[in-house]
Amino acid sequence: MTENPTAPRRPALARARTLPAWTLVAGGVLAGGLLGGGYGLAKPATYTATSYVVAVPTEKSDPASALGFAQAYGRVATQLAVLGDAQVWAGVPVRTLQSSVRTATSPDAPMVAITATSSRPDLAADMANAVSRALTRHANDTKDDTHVELQQFARATKPADPSSASPAVTGLVGASAGGLLGGLVLLVRPRRTAGGSARPAAVPGPAVAAEAHGQL
Repeated sequence: MTENPTAPRRPALARARTLPAWTLVAGGVLAGGLLGGGYGLAKPATYTATSYVVAVPTEKSDPASALGFAQAYGRVATQLAVLGDAQVWAGVPVRTLQSSVRTATSPDAPMVAITATSSRPDLAADMANAVSRALTRHANDTKDDTHVELQQFARATKPADPSSASPAVTGLVGASAGGLLGGLVLLVRPRRTAGGSARPAAVPGPAVAAEAHGQL
């Protein structure tokens, strides 16, 4: 007397496929929101301060020349020649200025925006003003040749609020990304047919194969 072998247990993946489809999206939203919120809490807040300088033509120059020199000064502001002087007034190494200071220029106005970012609001303003002061000094040393003078337009002030995203924002972004990922998994997962799992194609047995051979 033979006994039927015990049927194998359904794997965990098969059991997971029986869950409602919306659980994948809900799980992704929950996991993404927790990860995003945790990242926002763990990452220190950053502050941003911006100082502005403007290029002014002298009597021997014109506004077009001032606009061109403003574009050049925007590229020079983050060079070692300028940052070497700025580090004295900012009280930070040149390497810190190189990683924390960015410049931007406008194609329509002869103005240079010098932006500094730091975990301390007072240091962000100090670095922006220091680079602005050093750039103005270097530019005015050659104003007799360039016929363009660089003047400070607006000093950087101590920012009151951080410029980095809050934990609520990072949590919302994480939840959105998690929900999107869950939706993608839902789209690409194998679909069950109406009659259950698909059965493999039948293979002819030895008797059928032998009968077919005898008819040849």
